[in-house]
Amino acid sequence: MAQTHFGFQDVDEAEKARRVRGVFDSVASRYDVMNDVLSMGLHRAWKAYAVAVADVCPGQKVLDIAGGTGDLALAFAKAAKVGDANGGEVWLTDINEKMLQTGRDRLLDKGVVLPTAVCDAERLPFPDGHFDLASVAFGLRNMTHKDTALAEMARVLRPGGRLLVLEFSKPAGPLQAPYDFYSFKVMPLLGRLIANDGESYRYLAESIRMHPDQGTLKTMMKAAGFGHVDVHNLAAGIVALHVGIKC
Repeated sequence: MAQTHFGFQDVDEAEKARRVRGVFDSVASRYDVMNDVLSMGLHRAWKAYAVAVADVCPGQKVLDIAGGTGDLALAFAKAAKVGDANGGEVWLTDINEKMLQTGRDRLLDKGVVLPTAVCDAERLPFPDGHFDLASVAFGLRNMTHKDTALAEMARVLRPGGRLLVLEFSKPAGPLQAPYDFYSFKVMPLLGRLIANDGESYRYLAESIRMHPDQGTLKTMMKAAGFGHVDVHNLAAGIVALHVGIKC
Protein backbone atom coordinates (compact mmCIF):
# COMPACT_ATOMS: atom_id res chain seq x y z
CA MET A 1 0.00 0.00 0.00
CA ALA A 2 1.18 3.55 -0.76
CA GLN A 3 2.75 5.53 2.06
CA THR A 4 1.97 9.07 3.15
CA HIS A 5 2.62 11.20 6.22
CA PHE A 6 0.59 11.51 9.41
CA GLY A 7 2.30 14.44 11.04
CA PHE A 8 5.97 13.47 11.10
CA GLN A 9 5.25 9.73 10.79
CA ASP A 10 5.16 7.68 7.59
CA VAL A 11 2.00 5.53 7.48
CA ASP A 12 -0.14 3.66 4.96
CA GLU A 13 -2.68 5.88 3.25
CA ALA A 14 -5.62 3.95 4.72
CA GLU A 15 -4.04 4.23 8.17
CA LYS A 16 -3.76 8.03 7.81
CA ALA A 17 -7.48 8.32 7.01
CA ARG A 18 -8.31 6.29 10.12
CA ARG A 19 -6.00 8.31 12.34
CA VAL A 20 -7.21 11.69 11.06
CA ARG A 21 -10.78 10.56 11.69
CA GLY A 22 -9.76 9.63 15.24
CA VAL A 23 -8.19 13.04 15.85
CA PHE A 24 -11.32 14.92 14.86
CA ASP A 25 -13.64 12.49 16.65
CA SER A 26 -11.62 13.32 19.74
CA VAL A 27 -11.53 17.12 19.37
CA ALA A 28 -14.99 17.80 17.90
CA SER A 29 -16.74 18.72 21.14
CA ARG A 30 -14.00 21.17 22.18
CA TYR A 31 -12.95 22.30 18.72
CA ASP A 32 -14.25 25.88 18.89
CA VAL A 33 -13.01 26.44 22.43
CA MET A 34 -9.54 25.17 21.53
CA ASN A 35 -9.43 27.32 18.40
CA ASP A 36 -10.14 30.39 20.52
CA VAL A 37 -7.49 29.43 23.08
CA LEU A 38 -4.74 28.38 20.67
CA SER A 39 -5.14 31.31 18.29
CA MET A 40 -6.03 33.82 21.03
CA GLY A 41 -9.21 34.44 19.07
CA LEU A 42 -7.41 35.30 15.84
CA HIS A 43 -9.03 32.45 13.91
CA ARG A 44 -12.24 34.49 13.96
CA ALA A 45 -10.49 37.44 12.29
CA TRP A 46 -8.87 35.14 9.69
CA LYS A 47 -12.23 33.61 8.82
CA ALA A 48 -13.90 37.02 8.71
CA TYR A 49 -11.23 38.16 6.26
CA ALA A 50 -11.90 35.08 4.08
CA VAL A 51 -15.63 35.84 4.13
CA ALA A 52 -14.97 39.45 3.12
CA VAL A 53 -12.74 38.34 0.23
CA ALA A 54 -15.36 35.76 -0.83
CA ASP A 55 -17.91 38.57 -1.24
CA VAL A 56 -20.78 36.10 -1.69
CA CYS A 57 -23.83 37.63 -3.37
CA PRO A 58 -27.52 36.75 -2.92
CA GLY A 59 -28.49 33.76 -5.02
CA GLN A 60 -25.00 32.27 -5.35
CA LYS A 61 -24.17 28.61 -4.80
CA VAL A 62 -21.41 27.92 -2.26
CA LEU A 63 -19.67 24.73 -1.15
CA ASP A 64 -17.94 24.69 2.25
CA ILE A 65 -15.52 21.74 2.32
CA ALA A 66 -14.18 20.36 5.62
CA GLY A 67 -16.59 22.88 7.09
CA GLY A 68 -16.41 21.47 10.60
CA THR A 69 -18.44 23.47 13.07
CA GLY A 70 -19.96 25.70 10.40
CA ASP A 71 -18.38 29.15 10.92
CA LEU A 72 -17.93 29.91 7.24
CA ALA A 73 -21.11 28.16 6.11
CA LEU A 74 -23.16 30.35 8.46
CA ALA A 75 -21.58 33.54 7.11
CA PHE A 76 -22.01 32.40 3.51
CA ALA A 77 -25.65 31.48 4.13
CA LYS A 78 -26.39 34.98 5.40
CA ALA A 79 -24.64 36.60 2.43
CA ALA A 80 -26.31 34.31 -0.13
CA LYS A 81 -29.73 34.96 1.46
CA VAL A 82 -30.41 31.25 1.87
CA GLY A 83 -34.10 30.71 2.54
CA ASP A 84 -35.29 33.80 0.65
CA ALA A 85 -37.37 33.47 -2.50
CA ASN A 86 -34.36 34.13 -4.75
CA GLY A 87 -31.78 33.05 -2.22
CA GLY A 88 -28.70 30.96 -2.82
CA GLU A 89 -27.56 27.49 -1.89
CA VAL A 90 -24.86 26.70 0.69
CA TRP A 91 -23.66 23.18 1.43
CA LEU A 92 -21.81 22.27 4.63
CA THR A 93 -19.62 19.19 4.12
CA ASP A 94 -17.00 17.32 6.10
CA ILE A 95 -15.43 13.87 5.94
CA ASN A 96 -15.85 13.51 9.69
CA GLU A 97 -19.42 12.75 10.76
CA LYS A 98 -18.92 13.91 14.34
CA MET A 99 -17.57 17.29 13.24
CA LEU A 100 -20.40 17.68 10.73
CA GLN A 101 -23.00 16.84 13.37
CA THR A 102 -21.49 19.47 15.66
CA GLY A 103 -21.67 22.04 12.86
CA ARG A 104 -25.23 21.11 11.88
CA ASP A 105 -26.42 21.37 15.49
CA ARG A 106 -24.73 24.72 15.88
CA LEU A 107 -26.45 26.06 12.75
CA LEU A 108 -29.83 24.75 13.89
CA ASP A 109 -29.35 26.49 17.24
CA LYS A 110 -29.05 29.71 15.24
CA GLY A 111 -32.16 28.94 13.20
CA VAL A 112 -30.25 28.14 10.00
CA VAL A 113 -30.99 24.97 8.04
CA LEU A 114 -28.45 24.01 5.38
CA PRO A 115 -27.96 20.86 3.33
CA THR A 116 -25.08 18.81 4.71
CA ALA A 117 -23.07 15.87 3.41
CA VAL A 118 -20.45 13.56 4.86
CA CYS A 119 -18.03 13.33 1.95
CA ASP A 120 -14.40 12.98 0.97
CA ALA A 121 -13.01 16.08 -0.75
CA GLU A 122 -11.17 13.76 -3.14
CA ARG A 123 -14.54 12.42 -4.38
CA LEU A 124 -17.09 15.21 -4.14
CA PRO A 125 -20.71 14.06 -4.79
CA PHE A 126 -21.66 17.11 -6.85
CA PRO A 127 -22.03 17.71 -10.59
CA ASP A 128 -19.51 19.56 -12.74
CA GLY A 129 -19.72 23.36 -12.69
CA HIS A 130 -22.41 23.55 -10.00
CA PHE A 131 -20.95 26.11 -7.57
CA ASP A 132 -19.93 29.75 -7.79
CA LEU A 133 -17.58 29.49 -4.81
CA ALA A 134 -15.89 26.72 -2.82
CA SER A 135 -13.98 27.13 0.42
CA VAL A 136 -11.82 24.97 2.64
CA ALA A 137 -10.58 26.42 5.91
CA PHE A 138 -7.90 24.62 7.92
CA GLY A 139 -8.78 21.31 6.28
CA LEU A 140 -6.62 20.88 3.19
CA ARG A 141 -3.54 19.89 5.18
CA ASN A 142 -5.35 16.80 6.52
CA MET A 143 -6.19 15.48 3.04
CA THR A 144 -4.10 12.58 1.77
CA HIS A 145 -4.03 13.53 -1.93
CA LYS A 146 -4.17 17.32 -1.96
CA ASP A 147 -3.73 17.50 -5.74
CA THR A 148 -6.75 15.22 -6.26
CA ALA A 149 -8.84 17.24 -3.81
CA LEU A 150 -7.93 20.53 -5.51
CA ALA A 151 -8.83 19.08 -8.92
CA GLU A 152 -12.21 17.98 -7.53
CA MET A 153 -12.83 21.46 -6.16
CA ALA A 154 -12.07 22.88 -9.61
CA ARG A 155 -14.41 20.35 -11.24
CA VAL A 156 -17.47 21.37 -9.23
CA LEU A 157 -16.91 25.10 -9.83
CA ARG A 158 -18.33 26.91 -12.84
CA PRO A 159 -15.85 28.62 -15.20
CA GLY A 160 -14.81 31.81 -13.43
CA GLY A 161 -15.79 30.34 -10.07
CA ARG A 162 -13.44 30.81 -7.13
CA LEU A 163 -11.79 28.58 -4.56
CA LEU A 164 -10.70 29.98 -1.19
CA VAL A 165 -8.13 27.96 0.76
CA LEU A 166 -7.52 29.31 4.27
CA GLU A 167 -4.71 27.35 5.89
CA PHE A 168 -1.71 27.55 8.16
CA SER A 169 1.42 28.25 6.15
CA LYS A 170 5.06 29.29 6.49
CA PRO A 171 5.68 32.36 8.67
CA ALA A 172 8.35 34.99 8.13
CA GLY A 173 11.84 33.85 9.12
CA PRO A 174 12.22 35.67 12.47
CA LEU A 175 8.97 34.11 13.71
CA GLN A 176 9.94 30.50 12.96
CA ALA A 177 11.75 29.70 16.22
CA PRO A 178 9.12 31.11 18.61
CA TYR A 179 6.38 29.62 16.42
CA ASP A 180 8.01 26.19 16.66
CA PHE A 181 8.24 26.49 20.45
CA TYR A 182 4.58 27.45 20.69
CA SER A 183 3.49 24.69 18.29
CA PHE A 184 5.41 21.78 19.77
CA LYS A 185 5.52 22.73 23.45
CA VAL A 186 2.55 24.95 24.24
CA MET A 187 -0.14 23.54 21.91
CA PRO A 188 0.11 19.91 23.13
CA LEU A 189 0.18 21.12 26.74
CA LEU A 190 -2.97 23.22 26.28
CA GLY A 191 -4.59 20.32 24.42
CA ARG A 192 -3.90 18.05 27.37
CA LEU A 193 -5.07 20.55 29.99
CA ILE A 194 -8.22 21.80 28.23
CA ALA A 195 -9.31 18.99 25.90
CA ASN A 196 -7.60 16.10 27.71
CA ASP A 197 -5.89 15.23 24.42
CA GLY A 198 -2.32 16.40 23.98
CA GLU A 199 -1.49 13.91 21.22
CA SER A 200 -4.15 15.16 18.81
CA TYR A 201 -2.81 18.69 19.12
CA ARG A 202 0.74 17.44 18.65
CA TYR A 203 -0.42 15.88 15.36
CA LEU A 204 -2.14 19.12 14.32
CA ALA A 205 1.10 21.04 14.91
CA GLU A 206 3.08 18.47 12.90
CA SER A 207 0.52 18.51 10.07
CA ILE A 208 1.04 22.27 9.71
CA ARG A 209 4.78 21.76 9.17
CA MET A 210 4.13 19.09 6.54
CA HIS A 211 1.71 21.28 4.58
CA PRO A 212 2.98 22.97 1.38
CA ASP A 213 4.21 26.55 1.77
CA GLN A 214 2.58 29.49 0.02
CA GLY A 215 4.43 29.17 -3.28
CA THR A 216 4.07 25.41 -3.51
CA LEU A 217 0.34 25.51 -2.84
CA LYS A 218 -0.10 28.25 -5.44
CA THR A 219 1.63 26.03 -8.01
CA MET A 220 -0.57 23.06 -7.02
CA MET A 221 -3.74 25.13 -7.44
CA LYS A 222 -2.67 26.27 -10.90
CA ALA A 223 -1.95 22.66 -11.89
CA ALA A 224 -5.46 21.71 -10.67
CA GLY A 225 -7.15 24.14 -13.08
CA PHE A 226 -7.04 27.55 -11.42
CA GLY A 227 -5.66 29.99 -13.98
CA HIS A 228 -5.05 32.82 -11.52
CA VAL A 229 -4.16 32.43 -7.83
CA ASP A 230 -3.65 35.26 -5.34
CA VAL A 231 -1.97 34.70 -1.98
CA HIS A 232 -2.90 36.80 1.07
CA ASN A 233 -0.50 36.35 3.99
CA LEU A 234 -2.09 36.84 7.40
CA ALA A 235 -0.26 37.11 10.74
CA ALA A 236 3.10 37.38 8.94
CA GLY A 237 2.45 34.19 7.00
CA ILE A 238 1.40 31.98 9.91
CA VAL A 239 -1.85 31.72 7.95
CA ALA A 240 -2.38 32.28 4.23
CA LEU A 241 -5.51 32.71 2.16
CA HIS A 242 -5.13 31.40 -1.39
CA VAL A 243 -7.79 32.58 -3.85
CA GLY A 244 -7.95 30.70 -7.14
CA ILE A 245 -10.11 31.49 -10.19
CA LYS A 246 -11.12 28.53 -12.34
CA CYS A 247 -10.13 28.82 -16.00
